[in-house]
Amino acid sequence: MKSHGGLTDGIGAIRMNFQQLCASIRHDGSANRYLLGLVGAPASGKSTLAAAMARTLPDTLVLPMDGFHLDDRILDARGHRHRKGAPHTFDVAGLATLLRRVRIEPQLYAPAFDRSIEIARAAAIEIGPDTRVLIVEGNWLLHDRDGWDGIRPLLDACWALELPISVLERRLIDRWRRHRIPAAQARAKIELNDLPNARLAADTFSRADRIIDGLSITGGAVDSAVRSESDC
Repeated sequence: MKSHGGLTDGIGAIRMNFQQLCASIRHDGSANRYLLGLVGAPASGKSTLAAAMARTLPDTLVLPMDGFHLDDRILDARGHRHRKGAPHTFDVAGLATLLRRVRIEPQLYAPAFDRSIEIARAAAIEIGPDTRVLIVEGNWLLHDRDGWDGIRPLLDACWALELPISVLERRLIDRWRRHRIPAAQARAKIELNDLPNARLAADTFSRADRIIDGLSITGGAVDSAVRSESDC
């Protein structure tokens, strides 16, 4: 597999369409919840893919890691605001606690990140007793530093979604354009934060149970969404 600054060219990743991907999720039908991690770089389409899977699979819910962003006031006080989204800018212990609770509590609530106001909203996601599969998506589920090494053991499996860096850059540019960020500021965010995060996330993919070629995901609920969406 060729590497370009920590990002690969897709050689060696599994090519699967959407139906094949959904069919490969195995829940044993017991009362235990199945926790599937989905990892990818910023703008890889993992949020879109996870949402499409949840709409297609019965009793399935998405839990985004982004709900555990540290508040901007804390990041400002620590001088980390410019690196928002990096591994050290999350409440990792809070996520770990929630994943443990998911195993034993039939009903609980999780925070969700509201990108329109850049704030995590408490108790915004309801995880009810009917939820049998939980797709936990984010950049750092396979990271092994900054406290993240305790997350992977809490998941039943973890998949990585891989895309060429050229595709990620294009999607990131589109993302910041939609948010009306000036071009020069957007380029700085991409070069100084988004791409370093993308390379660091890609360095963890070797620990995934499966690496999926993101450009091969077509069909069903994501026939066009995954190819065009710039969700993180």
